[in-house]
Amino acid sequence: MKLVKLWIPVAVWAGVIFFFSGIPDLKTELKYDFFLRKIAHITEYFILTFLLYRAFSGSFKLNRIRIFMYPAVFSFLYAASDEIHQYFVWGRNCSLVDLLIDSLGIVCFLVLIKFKPSKLNLLSEVK
Repeated sequence: MKLVKLWIPVAVWAGVIFFFSGIPDLKTELKYDFFLRKIAHITEYFILTFLLYRAFSGSFKLNRIRIFMYPAVFSFLYAASDEIHQYFVWGRNCSLVDLLIDSLGIVCFLVLIKFKPSKLNLLSEVK
């Protein structure tokens, strides 16, 4: 049951990202649309990396390097596959810039967990 509680949120969040990536011409009518979409990229991959960190931490006995590396690598690979997915969606494109922005969300999480682990430990515990 613990594994389900750890990994279902990862799958659901990956599905949310996939769903929004499949929407053609995803834009808002707001003045700062471009900026908001880039913040969304950072946020969605920050959350994915957090969920993966939580899942890996609770599922496996990993050394300190791997507990940081696995969530980052899986998030990056998902971001890359998401950009490839967008290539096949009408009105969307595959963008290296977006992949780099997604990576910024991953790095932001890793920096936060490195320097403020107590802030995220409360959120990451699953009974």
